[in-house]
Amino acid sequence: MSKAKPLADTGASPDDPGFEVANRLFFRLYQCSNLMHKNGTRFMADYGSTTQQWAVLGALARPRVRTQGMSVKDLIEFLLLSRQNLTAVLDRLEARGWVERVKDPEDGRSRLIKLTAKGEKIWAQMLNSIKAFYGAALDDFSLEDQILLYRLLDRLKDKLSVV
Repeated sequence: MSKAKPLADTGASPDDPGFEVANRLFFRLYQCSNLMHKNGTRFMADYGSTTQQWAVLGALARPRVRTQGMSVKDLIEFLLLSRQNLTAVLDRLEARGWVERVKDPEDGRSRLIKLTAKGEKIWAQMLNSIKAFYGAALDDFSLEDQILLYRLLDRLKDKLSVV
């Protein structure tokens, strides 16, 4: 498989087929992102939650993080959010009693974000809706298709992080 030169290096214009494919690809990703948020929020309606809150809870529910907690800086890096956006989401989750800010045992000046017992219970309940959402979105994709899509999106994410 030959490696195409980046569009910027080729003097590509909007008339160039490579530009047209790239343009369609990024537009499609934009559409998928918007639909993911719109429909994902619908699946979270019973919990009064958004996809952003779901993402934060999911990040905090991972086994290692669940016991130790996670710094705001690490959450920002993991979820690729701005501090401003994450702080607003954390404030809403904390007001609902789903997360808490606790002192970092290794650095008393720092805080870690952890799920509360109520947050753990809500997360466990949300999993059925999350599974239903994933099933509805991915039912036409084989496991191999899903793995390929994940790998391709991961490569794109890595590339976008250095652009």
